[in-house]
Amino acid sequence: MRAWSKFAALAAVAGLIALVAGTAVDAAEITVVASGGPLPNVLGTLVSMFERTSGHKVSISFKGGPAIAADVKQGAVDLVITNAEAVDDLSKSGDVAAGGKTLLMISKIGVAVKVGAPKPDISTADKLKAALLAAKTVGYSEGTSGQHFLTVIERLGIADAVRSKAVIAQGEPVGAVIAKGAAEIGVQQVA
Repeated sequence: MRAWSKFAALAAVAGLIALVAGTAVDAAEITVVASGGPLPNVLGTLVSMFERTSGHKVSISFKGGPAIAADVKQGAVDLVITNAEAVDDLSKSGDVAAGGKTLLMISKIGVAVKVGAPKPDISTADKLKAALLAAKTVGYSEGTSGQHFLTVIERLGIADAVRSKAVIAQGEPVGAVIAKGAAEIGVQQVA
């Protein structure tokens, strides 16, 4: 029995060496484009673990919806991580493989105001509507949460009123836009 255990251990070590050697030779550069929100924190950890165990190198960039679609259409990425609707649109246009969508996570949308400002009551749809209409400026992103927010204000019947006072965060979190006073109230993905 001991001889068999030693043989199994040696075989396992030899297999592991072959796997590692094969990985180094077959290592690939994988280009990923992803929407923001909670993804940078989550993917930062996962990417380093993946690179360590696989030998592959991952190049990842975080962008808003329009920039993601442009990169995909140019063929500049291997993997897209964004909202389901955007993946469906890219699939319909033939830019990504049909049926290649996998649900990774569900995120929520939050409302924020500057530190010290009164917190608006958003406990019902009517109160959210009133808070958005009362605000002088409304910040939201050009990315996934911003696209979702646009559908929400359409359903609330206040799209034109909110768009007329929109401050669209481009390349920075909505919280930063609020902190510097560019928007009175903001809507953003919550990690």
